[in-house]
Amino acid sequence: MNFQHNTCRTDAGFTLQDCLPHIGEDEVTRRVFKGLKCRQKQISSMFFYDANGSRLFEEITRLPEYYPSRTEKRLLHQFAPLLHRQGKAHNIVEIGSGNGSKISVLLGAIPPKGWQRLRYTAVDVSHEAIQESADHLQGRFPGIKIHGIVADFTRQLHLIPNGRRRFFCFLGSTLGNLSRQDAQQFLLDLSGIMSPGEALLLGLDMIKPVPVLEAAYNDTRGITAAFNRNILNVINGLVGTDFDPQAFDHLAFYNQVHQRVEMHLKATKTMRISSPAIAYNILIRQGETIHTENSHKYSDACIRDLAATAGLSIQARLTDEKGWFSLLHLLKE
Repeated sequence: MNFQHNTCRTDAGFTLQDCLPHIGEDEVTRRVFKGLKCRQKQISSMFFYDANGSRLFEEITRLPEYYPSRTEKRLLHQFAPLLHRQGKAHNIVEIGSGNGSKISVLLGAIPPKGWQRLRYTAVDVSHEAIQESADHLQGRFPGIKIHGIVADFTRQLHLIPNGRRRFFCFLGSTLGNLSRQDAQQFLLDLSGIMSPGEALLLGLDMIKPVPVLEAAYNDTRGITAAFNRNILNVINGLVGTDFDPQAFDHLAFYNQVHQRVEMHLKATKTMRISSPAIAYNILIRQGETIHTENSHKYSDACIRDLAATAGLSIQARLTDEKGWFSLLHLLKE
């Protein structure tokens, strides 16, 4: 794969660097059909986020059943004054930055006279998300300097610029979408680029009663179901398959063994899926599922192991009154 190093400057306070590996049509096709040929059929969650998928996910974060986003924001409001008092809010790096709504909470604790000293680096796979976030942040915090990096954070952490002591943020329990092994490797890789004295603010969703977990992924309005089915529309557009999203039921449940919520699409009838990209049909039997996402949940013991293995010490842990979500302040010593 060839890296694209295209840097464009929109104004004096914003630069955008596109370093995402170019994935051609042949590679997309290979990835999609490799997953669909597995015994447990699967489609990577990387294909969720077209324009409609991103819009639906933003709706999900506002649902009454979906506690993680609003709980994490409350914890961020508690942590923000501490970050400012410690003088660590001048060079912030957010990995998986999204729409910038969470980082706004931290930046909001900084007095206006400090905005011109701020440097914010946003790392995300979406060019559009970084641009929209930058527009919003520069409007709210005049003088802030923003550097966007379009990249795969699981493989390209080395692209994050060094300099003044950095304060890393990895929020939204995004770590939970990785397997346990991949999550550990990610934290090891991140710790490897951190200098002693640099810190990480990490959001993690905790193990909790199963009904609460399952309700968060099975909302009564059906927004999560629409988000899950939309991945089939994305695949149809990318590789020319003829999936009918309405021929699948949304299925989300907590897997006790693996301590994760799994999302699947369950076929309501037997069907054969065709595409001009392949010379065969994909047989999907009634009741068979396509696995689309995992969201791992964490225990106190798992958190301690993660931090210790990555060589990071836990400085503070903020949690809500129910213990549903944790915000960890970790230090590279």
